[in-house]
Amino acid sequence: MKWVRIETPSRLHLGMFDLAGSLGRRFGGIGVAVNRPAYVLEATPSDKLTASGPDSERALVFADRYLTAAGLTGGARLEIKHAIPGHSGLGSGTKLGLTVALALAKLYDQPTEPYALVQAVDRGRRSAVGLWTFFQGGLVVEGGRKSERGAPAPLLMRYPMPADWGCVLAIPNHLTGLSGSAEAEAFARLSPTTAQAAEISHLVLMSLLPALVDRDLTEFGAAVTRLQQLVGKCFSPVQDGYYSHELSANLIETMLAAGAAGAGQSSWGPTVYGFVDRPETGQRLLQEVKTRLNGSGWADVVSFDNQGVSVSMG
Repeated sequence: MKWVRIETPSRLHLGMFDLAGSLGRRFGGIGVAVNRPAYVLEATPSDKLTASGPDSERALVFADRYLTAAGLTGGARLEIKHAIPGHSGLGSGTKLGLTVALALAKLYDQPTEPYALVQAVDRGRRSAVGLWTFFQGGLVVEGGRKSERGAPAPLLMRYPMPADWGCVLAIPNHLTGLSGSAEAEAFARLSPTTAQAAEISHLVLMSLLPALVDRDLTEFGAAVTRLQQLVGKCFSPVQDGYYSHELSANLIETMLAAGAAGAGQSSWGPTVYGFVDRPETGQRLLQEVKTRLNGSGWADVVSFDNQGVSVSMG
């Protein structure tokens, strides 16, 4: 029997460049893939469309969208073995949509071009960081959208993360980031300026990216921390501060105090991260974070993913 297995890494969204869109393109952004948490989905042919496991209901929605967009009338049996926590800032919606679409495309011998898949499941309306980290992994920079109805934002740069850099992730329990209509309303309430976009873009172009190429984690981390402050200032009218939750802000402070080269909040949170270059630093951060969480959340040292989605077939 034909089967397809898809393994998909999470993404950390480090920030958006231009919320005002004064040059005709809005948003733009930078992000990086991490190996955990991840989606693991197995798909087999079936006359009916069924799904089991975590996020199965949402998977069925994406599957129906893809089959309709592709003009297919068949079904499939989808089994989700592992899932990325929803509304946590790790890109679960785009990752699941693309995971399902790619699995069905492989089952039905359909094209797997990135733009076609992401549009078939109606993702990537604002950010394309999830799209490009899905297919390529590493750190990606995307160039913003001309309109919500147009093509997803183009990939401008993709660079592998150094193998000796690591990341401490923390996901507090009982907190969620914005999504859906609440997210749309939040964006509508913002009053971004061109000056903010210029400062963010200058920092990314002249510090964060060169530091990555030079493998200078000290400069890279400092740039990420500053980027988070600049982006957080843009979103502060709807977050009541630089970060979406007080606990997220406290965890970031804890990571920096414990030796993280840089730290921040992914997307709307509540997931936060801290960059490290030595295993002992990562373990020290992890213990401090776990103490701060006091059993109310998940935390671990994870690796950056430079591969993107993994596909197995048989």
